[in-house]
Amino acid sequence: MVNLELLKKIVEAPGVSGYEFLGIRDVVIEELKPYVDEIKVDKLGNVIAHKKGSGPKIMIAAHMDKIGVMVNHIDKEGYLHVVPVGGVDPRTLVAQRIRFFTEKGERYGVVGHIPPHIQKPEDRKKAADWDTIVVDVGADSKEEAEEMGFRVGTVGEFAPAFVQLNENRIATPYLDDRVCLYAMIEAAKAVENHEADIYFVASVQEEVGLRGARVASYAIDPEIGIAMDVTFAKQVGDKGKIVPKLGGGPVMDVGPNINPKVRAFADEVAKKYDIPLQVEASPRPTGTDANIMQINREGVATAVLSIPIRYMHSQVETADIRDIDKTIEFAKHFLEELRPMNLTP
Repeated sequence: MVNLELLKKIVEAPGVSGYEFLGIRDVVIEELKPYVDEIKVDKLGNVIAHKKGSGPKIMIAAHMDKIGVMVNHIDKEGYLHVVPVGGVDPRTLVAQRIRFFTEKGERYGVVGHIPPHIQKPEDRKKAADWDTIVVDVGADSKEEAEEMGFRVGTVGEFAPAFVQLNENRIATPYLDDRVCLYAMIEAAKAVENHEADIYFVASVQEEVGLRGARVASYAIDPEIGIAMDVTFAKQVGDKGKIVPKLGGGPVMDVGPNINPKVRAFADEVAKKYDIPLQVEASPRPTGTDANIMQINREGVATAVLSIPIRYMHSQVETADIRDIDKTIEFAKHFLEELRPMNLTP
């Protein structure tokens, strides 16, 4: 059963890319420490938790950073002008709340929206962009905003908004990738009898260039690397191009970024434990930590284990609780069943 209270805690913990130390890192350490043999934080901020075994050596990574914004200007009227940290669509910010982390603690701001009553007809056809987005933090001047703790370089993220839509569906900012981080943590707790030498990595700065996974995989030098990250689920407007669906179970890619031996083993595990495993075609790099793990040192046999979500990189990312539960179950069995194998394609 999915622990919604813990999932919510993990989703809402602060951690814009490069600032994971503001909250989520401590949550990960607290949750993993009792279940692993050793745990450490490297110089970039990755949390690396080791569950010892005889082999093969496997790194399973879920990134803990969030997309967000950074203040790059405070105007004389006290409005904040911001730039994106990671892939933020400015259209998703209109009429939304932003949680900032200032020198004086957490502060909230709102991205205003001009009422339709006073908009010019031509303005109604224009989409918001970074030149028009400004954040109102309640200040009447630059000096007042600075007194509140705001500075150039202050970071912010989408305000918490976790809701349960029905028995099976949840919606919230930052299921990317906190839902997979949660699943990895729960799998780490559940794994018992295993031969694999397992490194659970909560990686940093994935959203700005897969940076954490690069240094962690170099240090660990795994034989197998699994990236746990969200993927697109069927949704309005996808024109039939998206195959995975909510409620259909975890997803695993096929393609050049995926080792065929690891992928075939995953199918065997899924069949043995009667776990539905959706397939996603990835003819190009997957856009996950698997990209960088694959080309680490002399090469790593990589795969991607995903939870499908709708409305990625928005404040209403939506997932199915059954998919989360089955992903945890699959990851547990995959790690417990793993034995040394020939990984050459």
